[in-house]
Amino acid sequence: MDDKTAELRDIFVEATGSDTVTERQAEARGSLADDGDDDVERVRELVRRMRERYEFETDLDDDALVRLVREFYAEGTDGADGTDGTNGVEDADEALAAVLDVDAEAVFTARMDLHLVRPADRDAPVEYEALRRRVVDGERDAAIASALDADPAVVAHYRRVVETDLESTRANDRFRDGFEAVLTDSELTGRHARDAREDGLREATEDIETDVSL
Repeated sequence: MDDKTAELRDIFVEATGSDTVTERQAEARGSLADDGDDDVERVRELVRRMRERYEFETDLDDDALVRLVREFYAEGTDGADGTDGTNGVEDADEALAAVLDVDAEAVFTARMDLHLVRPADRDAPVEYEALRRRVVDGERDAAIASALDADPAVVAHYRRVVETDLESTRANDRFRDGFEAVLTDSELTGRHARDAREDGLREATEDIETDVSL
């Protein structure tokens, strides 16, 4: 086991309290992890722990959320990274919605609950950094919409993205990293982590105190 695989093992153990990931991580290097029962149960455990820790807004049950997480990472670069911009995000959510037999808004809500933010989720039609600062300052949607000359519905949507980034950062991204440790190889995991930090999560830490407790 190399240093990167060991790091991914430690992330999963810390997030789930289970050390059963070790052998699977050693086997999965270089490709997407097998679609076996072990992977399903590990993802389910992470989802369960997130539901216990956070107040989920989604109406989807754990089985649907597990499938959403696995499909999210099965999308590959265009899906998970959202490199095609806002329309790419919408198309990817529509594809996930079709798989889960729900609407795209339900997919977005579930993704936010699970800290599955794509970089393109932050491609707002208003200045995202200005919106983020106002959300951090506790301003209401109506006030933000007025200040930024934006539709309140748009502000409400991107507020959810900002709040998810902040929530994930407070947890040191442990849950998203845990999903990646199970479902992706180490190279892809490293790229996701770098992209996330380059696209705003590092800035979010300037406004909050990091909370590393489970």
